[in-house]
Amino acid sequence: MTELPKSTGAPAHQNVTFPSGGTTAHGYLALPPSGRGPGVIVIQEWWGLTDHIADVADRLAREGFVALAPDLYGGNVAHESQEALRMMQALPVARGVELLSGAVDHLLSLPEVTSDTVGAVGFCMGGGFVLYLAAADPRVSAAVPFYGVIQGELPDFSGLKAQVLGHFGELDQSIPAESVDQLADAIREQSGITPDFRRYPADHAFFNDGRPVHDAESAARAWERTVPFLHEQLG
Repeated sequence: MTELPKSTGAPAHQNVTFPSGGTTAHGYLALPPSGRGPGVIVIQEWWGLTDHIADVADRLAREGFVALAPDLYGGNVAHESQEALRMMQALPVARGVELLSGAVDHLLSLPEVTSDTVGAVGFCMGGGFVLYLAAADPRVSAAVPFYGVIQGELPDFSGLKAQVLGHFGELDQSIPAESVDQLADAIREQSGITPDFRRYPADHAFFNDGRPVHDAESAARAWERTVPFLHEQLG
């Protein structure tokens, strides 16, 4: 297993453990008021399993989903961009997908989960991992990348089974519009699935209400599209 650099930040939110990728993984699990519902994996930004990601899981739970946010950094949280970059680069994509597939195993094993497949929602680094995971694991039937950052080569989408709803900021200089178009073309050509990519007059990380670039209107619109999409795909 790849060693991750230690962070000086506070430990991430963790309230569950489960076997994943040959190790014991940790994560944050949120249950809906009814106690049961379709399963959704929530994938962290490059900062780690932060308050924001736990809050997204809680919000999904209030919408009726069983939401699991796996901790890909083993309890570490970054507080500045160079540290976050270092931690992201210390997690190979293949290893991240392996850990996330283990989280899918765990989520689908829970008696509280009513769906046979899961949704995946992720942000920045996690948005890229949504696409890598959905391309590799047919148990993902709904993929929602928010300003997903692809690390290196595009995934092979030939095995993709998930419907895809993506959210991107028009002011996001880290993800040029042409790269979003190329991503859509690759998904459509390799899988036969046409992704629904929505664009907003906002910057990178516009959904994160703890960041200066937060755009409340764009975030609300993206959320209003995401929740019914997940319900439609997962039941």
